[in-house]
Amino acid sequence: MASQYDYDVVIIGGGPAGSTVARYAAEQGIRVVVLDARKSIGTPLQCGELVPTNDEMRRLCPDVPDMDDLFRTPQEAISRTSQKMKIITPSGKSLEYDFEGLILNRVLHDEALVDMAKSSGAEYMVDTFVTKIEGNSVFTRSGKEITGKVIVGAGGHNDPVRRAFWNEKSLNIPVKFSLKEGDYGDAVELHFGSMAPGGYAWMFPKSSGANIGLGIQKNFAKGKSLNKFASEFIDKYEGEATFTGAGSLPMSGTIKTFVKDHYVLVGDSAGMVLPSNGAGITIAMVGGRIAGQVIGKHINENIELVEYEKIWKSQMGKVMKNSKRSFKFGSLLFKLPDWILDIMFNRLTKGIIWRAVTCRRMLWVF
Repeated sequence: MASQYDYDVVIIGGGPAGSTVARYAAEQGIRVVVLDARKSIGTPLQCGELVPTNDEMRRLCPDVPDMDDLFRTPQEAISRTSQKMKIITPSGKSLEYDFEGLILNRVLHDEALVDMAKSSGAEYMVDTFVTKIEGNSVFTRSGKEITGKVIVGAGGHNDPVRRAFWNEKSLNIPVKFSLKEGDYGDAVELHFGSMAPGGYAWMFPKSSGANIGLGIQKNFAKGKSLNKFASEFIDKYEGEATFTGAGSLPMSGTIKTFVKDHYVLVGDSAGMVLPSNGAGITIAMVGGRIAGQVIGKHINENIELVEYEKIWKSQMGKVMKNSKRSFKFGSLLFKLPDWILDIMFNRLTKGIIWRAVTCRRMLWVF
């Protein structure tokens, strides 16, 4: 008997979260379509492009299984690898840590995720802007109606599914960055202090040049604009800017529920960004795999969609809880004057700072 829906699952947003849902859902033989407003998925660039290696992810998120199956980053999408991270105070004091990171070519990375999803059987409709969602129907600007048994919101912090059916608010931090030409070494840099109040600034070196930018909490900025903070920090690095971009990150952690009836949220729309370090690409993919697998079983075996939330909590609950705690503590800490931060960031606190950044409990009592 023919299905009453055009697709088993309609996914809004073809970024890392949406494409990962599509890949794992389609692998189970169900009918999947991804709708994306962009003409080319992956552009325009909206982030710093840093992700941990698979081995580093195993250390950061020890309860997440099968990292090598989930993260299949092709070599051509890796601009540079880094073995060091420097955390830098306002005075320029640097604390150096071992950290295995990949600085991506984000466009090629997202295109590879699309290819994997298509290889599994997912369909894509680009240049397709969603205007509203009613029941099991998704309506587009062109007047098309697309129906699905399950509708997934993977459209970022301004996702239409979340806007329509969720009232919970997230703290969204605006970010701005530039790609600059030059040789910036091979260590990843995170900068904390008044140059990025309530957030942090970064320099991520690439094979040619670097991704340099920052994010701030507006209520910490004392009326100073994001553009002003960005230009002051980015201009410290010599080199010609070849691209400037902006975006927004939900930095208050995951929202309370990801599932309502047949609606599902994943990635930034569900708050799947680690507040203490801004990591979102890999975390969105962790959530995307769980959602895709559960949606497939929901269609094929009639299991409840809320199983997605239970598995997420078992794999990522501790990490997210620690990251939220560190972010709240950091938000208090970064209200202090720069000279106090310089004193507090030292060899004695080095381990505590690293535990906070990597989403572990900073102290046994905290």
